[in-house]
Amino acid sequence: MEKDANESLRRGKRSSIVKRLHWLSMITLSGVLGGCSAYPRLLSVPFDPAGRSLNSPAAETAPSVASRYVVFVSEREKRQDIYLYDLPNQRTIALPGLNSLAVVAEHPDVSADGRYIVFAGNRQGRSGIFLYDRQTQQLRNLTENLNATVRNPSLSADGNTIAFEANLNGQWDILVYNRSGRPLDLPTPPR
Repeated sequence: MEKDANESLRRGKRSSIVKRLHWLSMITLSGVLGGCSAYPRLLSVPFDPAGRSLNSPAAETAPSVASRYVVFVSEREKRQDIYLYDLPNQRTIALPGLNSLAVVAEHPDVSADGRYIVFAGNRQGRSGIFLYDRQTQQLRNLTENLNATVRNPSLSADGNTIAFEANLNGQWDILVYNRSGRPLDLPTPPR
């Protein structure tokens, strides 16, 4: 009889612990999921001294974050431009010579020091991978001589290497270029 009472007591404690863990996990899960309910969220950070916001009706869905910088595409004044935002200073950084009415930009990426910005662009119906150097304020088309559709560039942290997708021969391949616009000869794994 005493043995049954002890077993019943242990089951009751175990059941109580399981119930507490269940409720704790439900509260934690609701907090996590509750944080997602407002996505996408609007940032309440000012865009410029005039108080315009970073948000726009047609914004980049996947901004790139590197170190202290966020680079994104946003449509303002009927133009689709690239913006660089400095997180610690909470301000956009001027990019003279980058944004042009002739290029539709998408998928930007930024080096860790914020000096280089790479993006896919479409100019006069032809796609290209463009590299912007903030220090020299120069914009270059790295794929000008490549006869392929290109997209989704990615920039190394030091800004020396650019990888992107290219549709050569009817299939998408990954190409890797250096900052000068030369393809890197990388070994391919055996199949």
